[in-house]
Amino acid sequence: MCSLVGLWRHTGAWRGREGAPYSTLVPSDEVTVNYRHGLPVITLMLPTRSERCQFTVKPVVTTVGAFLQDVQREDKGIERAEVFATDGSKVSDATLMEVLLMNDFKLVINNTACSVSPPVKDKMSSEHATEMEDIKSLVHRLFVALHLEDHQIRKERELLQKLDRLKGELLPLEQMKTKIMDSADAKTSRLLWVGLALMSTQGGALAWLTWWVYSWDIMEPVTYFITYGSAMAFYAYFVLTKQDYIYPHAKDRQFLHYFYRKSKKQHFNVEQYNKLKNDLAEVEESLRRLRQPLHLRLPIQEISDKD
Repeated sequence: MCSLVGLWRHTGAWRGREGAPYSTLVPSDEVTVNYRHGLPVITLMLPTRSERCQFTVKPVVTTVGAFLQDVQREDKGIERAEVFATDGSKVSDATLMEVLLMNDFKLVINNTACSVSPPVKDKMSSEHATEMEDIKSLVHRLFVALHLEDHQIRKERELLQKLDRLKGELLPLEQMKTKIMDSADAKTSRLLWVGLALMSTQGGALAWLTWWVYSWDIMEPVTYFITYGSAMAFYAYFVLTKQDYIYPHAKDRQFLHYFYRKSKKQHFNVEQYNKLKNDLAEVEESLRRLRQPLHLRLPIQEISDKD
């Protein structure tokens, strides 16, 4: 019901305090709420056009903010449209119309405030509610069945476009990574050959000192301390790396050391490369899962066009 009213706004609530009131005399039936085909129809007077307009809302989907935007869109002369509860507190724009229509409320359009009393909607019986839920579920399944192939085709195209984009971004990184890996592998191999050469030199030097320069009695303590020093070096490796000194693991560790050092010099972003590779793997897995039912459903000509 609309009447001669005075409104004062303070932090979203109506409070009786000194201020400039908005007042106007309006008909008592300006805003009505009726149910038509199960949907609420709100009828109100547009202030600029001076004509009544009906707004059919979907209470489960439509919010208060969306309803107010529809009203303002219908009449460009509406500068202010808000909804208040009966106690004067402002109703949030995110509130669903289904919740709003459960109780009385006040609709403020420009300087006009109207009290709205929605009709009480009869509650459905439990059997009727169950039947409605079954119908909704059936409609949903029919919609999915009718639009599944189109959705799969559209999704496959999106995944293929994303796949091409990821491959294009990975191509220069793959080329740079190959060069860095070749360089790191060459350095690691040279280090292994250098280690073999040093061990051969050490063995030859010990043999020369033992048989040609000194005797075994003199060289025996030297070889003992060399062996002990090697054991200390292996233990130090374990302390620093928390890994046993196994030749393949040590080779891989040295390879990664050279690889990351070379990557830093050539500004190769390893994290970005790994992220792109993971995204590529996810897209390929999604395509594999999508194409399995897709090949069973699509006509032969559509599949051959894609292949």
